Amino acid sequence: MKKSTPNFIDEQQIWQDIEAGKTASSKHALHIIEKAKTCTGLLPKEAAILLQNTDRDIDAAIFDAALHVKKRIYGNRFVLFAPLYITNECSNQCRYCGFNAKNKELIRKTLSKEDIRREVEALENIGHKRLLLVYGEHPKFGAQWIAETVHTVYAVTSQKSGEIRRVNINCAPLDVEGFRLLHEAGIGTYQCFQETYHQETYAAMHPAGRKQDYLWRLYALHRAQEAGIDDVALGALFGLFDSTFEVLGLLYHAAQLEKDFGVGPHTISFPRLEPALGSDIAFHPPHPVSDHQFKKIVAVLRLAVPYTGLILTTRERAELRKELLEVGVSQLSAGSRTYPGAYSDPEYNRPEVQQFCIGDNRSLDEVIGAIVREHGYIPSWCTACYRLGRTGEHFMALAKKGFIQDFCRPNAMLTFKEYLLDYASPATRQAGETLLAQELENYPDSHRKAALLQRFTRLEAGERDLYF
Repeated sequence: MKKSTPNFIDEQQIWQDIEAGKTASSKHALHIIEKAKTCTGLLPKEAAILLQNTDRDIDAAIFDAALHVKKRIYGNRFVLFAPLYITNECSNQCRYCGFNAKNKELIRKTLSKEDIRREVEALENIGHKRLLLVYGEHPKFGAQWIAETVHTVYAVTSQKSGEIRRVNINCAPLDVEGFRLLHEAGIGTYQCFQETYHQETYAAMHPAGRKQDYLWRLYALHRAQEAGIDDVALGALFGLFDSTFEVLGLLYHAAQLEKDFGVGPHTISFPRLEPALGSDIAFHPPHPVSDHQFKKIVAVLRLAVPYTGLILTTRERAELRKELLEVGVSQLSAGSRTYPGAYSDPEYNRPEVQQFCIGDNRSLDEVIGAIVREHGYIPSWCTACYRLGRTGEHFMALAKKGFIQDFCRPNAMLTFKEYLLDYASPATRQAGETLLAQELENYPDSHRKAALLQRFTRLEAGERDLYF
């Protein structure tokens, strides 16, 4: 990235927003909450007011509003995926990460094509359809190699109904030509976290490696868009710096993408620092975020960017994940393992060899069963929009008109029906069939309901991958 490249994260403006938010009245905060319930989003300065509020009654109103917005846009469904670590070899020295190049305690591993096949088969055999491929950054692994791993994943079909229908990517920033190779390989979303938007902290946390370059990373999603990848995802690692600053950084980043490309991020992630092998900072975050403040972060993000997916990983405990589903989370990882080869070789599923410690160790089926019984939410593995071209600006246009419910709700039900037929435990299948029956009984569109029933019959007869 050229030195003349502008930094669109204006730290002075962010600090002004934060300072102004400290003195806002309760009446002003309530007015912002009412505005947010119309699904028109929030300005960064409005988000700063809600994040810094100390009145628990207003916090409760924030949480209620976030659930209202989530249900209005997403209904009672949530999307499931699993991360698949391809390599933990890395040339960066991020001080918070177990993959740090100087970490001699970590066993390094890069999956071969055969290793990838075994991992994908293991994931398919428990019901996963959507994967996030994760890569360390190393000079010997370029865009062509990453694209080949994507092709390998898509080519694997398990003995059940399994095939991976959506491959998203979390890899180091590439140039436009590199991103074009990934686009041609058929990736879905490209995900890249800035980690921290505060430049001084960013420099301190990244003492060596290509990741030192703040602006090169900041513009990664721009280059991906230029290459034709119209679904991009951003995130920050909470615990490195002031959490309100980081949320505003995310919102200004989202606004810049919308300004430059007509569409903001497809998803936003908000991982918290968790203990990682060889990292003192990971065990002792410089700016720890309490569970209550973390819940507010999720809720305010839902209000600020209502049509953007919010991703919650297994870093968090099961109990907290249940709470966060009710304040805005729309995508969950489940049954995750964070080490290359861990799915096909369970011996690797140990905290001491992972990139970070996992807080929710439940299996995919356990997660699904609990959420269906306790929340009445429909798990979704739907990938229809991506395969039919409903992505990027087109997807957002549909979502903002409310039409996306015409596709997402029935497609979620169809993918859930597949899961129940092919993978679910008896208890989860019973709970799931009860939920689907209730959904059908209350379905508002009689024509769509009839079409759904017809497709359910086809699924029960052995067909798969049916969608609207």
